[in-house]
Amino acid sequence: MDADVLKELVPGTSGRSDVVALIGSPTAKASFEDNVWIYIGQKTQSRVGRTPGVLTQQVVLLTFDNGGVLRDIKTLNEDDAKQVAMASGSTPSPGSEASFMQQLLGNVGRFSAAGAGGGASPGGAAP
Repeated sequence: MDADVLKELVPGTSGRSDVVALIGSPTAKASFEDNVWIYIGQKTQSRVGRTPGVLTQQVVLLTFDNGGVLRDIKTLNEDDAKQVAMASGSTPSPGSEASFMQQLLGNVGRFSAAGAGGGASPGGAAP
């Protein structure tokens, strides 16, 4: 989000409709607070293998009062990010207990000859 655009938003004066007209709808709203709008932006550049590399990222939080008037603008960047520890372990999924051979041979005999293309059509008449 361009800093010059954000300067046009004036806390205490600008309303929700002004924000939407100027910068569009928010990327998200805070989970438990409808009065906090979140705008997320990134600048990326393709790397080797066409994988995107993040050059910069920015999060802008706009806080409104209950009347819909802008109260605060807060800009966050990479320096404000917090590391999140990944949970150890795994979640079991159905079917993962079968061995390779069980998965390979599991469907043998499950299909009838009628389903192979030579049987009667669902209406009962032959094609």
